[in-house]
Amino acid sequence: MPTHASERNETATVLLVEDDPTLRSTLAFNLTREGYDVLTAADGTSAIDIIAERGKDLDLVILDVMLPGANGFQVLRAIRRDHAFPVLMLSARGEEQDRVDGLELGADDYVVKPFGLRELLARVRAAVRRKAVVSARPPGVLYRGQLQIEPDRRRATVGGVELQLRPKEFGLLVTLAMEPGKVFQRQELLDTVWGTDVFVDERTVDVHISWLRGKLHESGLTDDCIRTVYGAGYRFTLSPDQGTVELPESPSPPMAAHQPSG
Repeated sequence: MPTHASERNETATVLLVEDDPTLRSTLAFNLTREGYDVLTAADGTSAIDIIAERGKDLDLVILDVMLPGANGFQVLRAIRRDHAFPVLMLSARGEEQDRVDGLELGADDYVVKPFGLRELLARVRAAVRRKAVVSARPPGVLYRGQLQIEPDRRRATVGGVELQLRPKEFGLLVTLAMEPGKVFQRQELLDTVWGTDVFVDERTVDVHISWLRGKLHESGLTDDCIRTVYGAGYRFTLSPDQGTVELPESPSPPMAAHQPSG
């Protein structure tokens, strides 16, 4: 039986990116019956626009590879620049290299068309559940490309070499890296890292961020993962090769009645 929104503690939001109108409407209908809030896009360019506007609200993206405009791999690169939510890729092409490319770019799962509806819905539930579990508790290790952060051990390494960070530098790094893409205002960082009962000038954040960036750069990181959002604050930006990648489950025998073209 479908799980309706009223039976969930919180409704998950899914973006479905699929150019085949029949498959798109069928999947959107069934996802809605399962209790998800569903957004749809028929091409890669529209998907990128929706992600730019609603990315912070998304719990999962179901992403076709063969799309007009930007293809699925281009959309995935755009997602991983700013977001860490799970991405489940769909493709009529079953070549191993396509799967490898998708997983290396940061996809969490890969389903080959034609697929069974029950299988896809099970994979959607699993991806949303994993995201909810990760969001509910700090992970033991944050993997951000070569950068690894262990919050409990107060330890950060790049390529296995430990960074020598002051306590506030480490606190800023963890706070920003826990929520890639989110813009943190300076006062929010002060409240989180220094505490709400301490009165510190907001420029202190800028100084510590500058020190932190310098140490990250000296460690060999070529990308500036901590970006300044002028007039707002700072955010941690994921490059396309960052993020934790999970291998997909073994696909079950095809059950779907649809034979989409792309």
